Amino acid sequence: MDPTLKNKIISNIKEMVEDLSRQMRTAAKYILDNEADFGLDSIRKTARKSGVSSYTLVRLARRLGFGGFDELREPFRHALVTLNGAAVGDDWNEKWQDADAGVLRGAAANSMAIVSRSIERQSPERIRQVAELMIAAPSVYVTAMRASYGLAYYFQYVGRMALKSLQIVPRQMSSAIDELTDAGPNDVLIAITFTPYSHETIEAMLFAKSRGMRLVVLSDSEILAPGVEVDHTLLASTNSTHHFACNAGAMAVLELLLAMLVEIGGAEAAERIDSYETLRKGYRAYWSAKKNNSF
Repeated sequence: MDPTLKNKIISNIKEMVEDLSRQMRTAAKYILDNEADFGLDSIRKTARKSGVSSYTLVRLARRLGFGGFDELREPFRHALVTLNGAAVGDDWNEKWQDADAGVLRGAAANSMAIVSRSIERQSPERIRQVAELMIAAPSVYVTAMRASYGLAYYFQYVGRMALKSLQIVPRQMSSAIDELTDAGPNDVLIAITFTPYSHETIEAMLFAKSRGMRLVVLSDSEILAPGVEVDHTLLASTNSTHHFACNAGAMAVLELLLAMLVEIGGAEAAERIDSYETLRKGYRAYWSAKKNNSF
């Protein structure tokens, strides 16, 4: 089988998705967002997970030039690579034998798998492009809501030490749009949102594009909402063993971007980081035991 066939299918889906019916668009989005599951599951299971009928999946397969569902699924099944947790080191797996071990082993294995999957979906070229875009911009804003806000705050807190133009919106009780009113065409908005997508974040993205800003999105899908035109998308897997999304993969992607910012920033970024460290030590930001104290 042609090893590039799966990627060709994905490319074709992205090109035609806006021209599909609502149900077929839902099915197409599911395939893009769940490549591994799609490669493994039956047509009935895929229909249940995606929320469309089996007939819709067959219609989509034929629209893409395949005879049926199985023929469309085969390149995704062929491309699957089994992740071996032992390669990472699984001493913890052998030690966890009590009643809660099964739950914890599952969560740990899932976290490692989605970190690996999220990093696999990046490219050095894309990470560098985003970092260079940020460094060249007069102002860089990062926005997110609810659980994703913690990711945005961490990224801004660490990233600002290397890039002084980086700021988080919204701050305090305002809205992101309120704080983007002075932004212009040369500025950048980094939006972080995962299924189900935050209404406030989508509105901020649309507003940013109306102002001519460059838009970078960290998400679990390249298809977010009608009218959202993204300059760069950084994809992260968020599957979890519990009800809420697991952010380990998203954090790994942000760490890649932070590393690239520091690398490209060179001596200037290093000097800013050193100045922050000196300032913190001067103001005794870090606790240390007094000389006469002992434990």
